[in-house]
Amino acid sequence: MKQRSKKEKVDSLIDHLWQHGYLTLSRKFGKYLPSPPQISGYEVDAIGKYKKKLAIGLTISEEELNDPKFISKLDAITKYKERYPMYRITLFIGVPNNSLVKATMLISSLSEETQKHIKVVPLADQNSK
Repeated sequence: MKQRSKKEKVDSLIDHLWQHGYLTLSRKFGKYLPSPPQISGYEVDAIGKYKKKLAIGLTISEEELNDPKFISKLDAITKYKERYPMYRITLFIGVPNNSLVKATMLISSLSEETQKHIKVVPLADQNSK
């Protein structure tokens, strides 16, 4: 199967956010929207808003799942809500289909409060779309 480019993965994640009613505020590789700022010192791929909810989108590759700093990255991004307590922040993580179980297992090692704010989005390969 042919791997998708980073831009295609971000596009797929944005489509998922739109399906859940989020309005895109900023995104990577966007033609008209600015790139999102760093959140807690980490780069993110998209930021969306729906009423009083903020969504942060992040696409992850297989290599990033194997990185030992991945868990601390997720924890730091989800703690970003402390800066804006009036908004509820949800982190949408786009992972390849073959890494879905591994990503879910890594997220389950976080605290329950942090797990509530993380949603895993499977990103299909090009041929399976």
